[in-house]
Amino acid sequence: METTDLVPMIELLDDNIDDLEEALEPLMKAALSDSAGKLPLLDKAQLYVLVTYAIESILFSYLRLNGVNAKEHPVFRELTRVKQYFEKIKVAESAGTNPNTKLDKAAAGRFIKHALAGNEKYDLNRAEQEAKENAAAHIRFQQASKTSGLDHKADAGSHADSSSDDSE
Repeated sequence: METTDLVPMIELLDDNIDDLEEALEPLMKAALSDSAGKLPLLDKAQLYVLVTYAIESILFSYLRLNGVNAKEHPVFRELTRVKQYFEKIKVAESAGTNPNTKLDKAAAGRFIKHALAGNEKYDLNRAEQEAKENAAAHIRFQQASKTSGLDHKADAGSHADSSSDDSE
């Protein structure tokens, strides 16, 4: 390889290192435990695994650059172990989502009803609404009874009239 081929690659590497330093600056200002302490549990696990993977991969690269067979070195086993943690985190992330979950509307209604049961204004409004609905249903029932009762009386009267007409 000629030196002219290496110069652009070294410049690109230098630019990438500068970008990496800029991205890692917030993590480098404070201790890792301080940065991770503010994160939710799953994000904290991801951060620790990513940092461990970065360190192990840098060691692996260092060994390879110095001519050591890194695949037979204990660092390679550690890299494999850290990759397994990535898989475990993926499983933990996907465990929270179940696409087959359906909403039980009746149960949700009961939860909401009982959650709002301590609200006196809501309880009063609900009781008034139920009373109005019951009263309206009672009135409709009475009207239906009267109407059907009149029909029965009318049918009975017309039936009596027709039977008296037949007897004459």
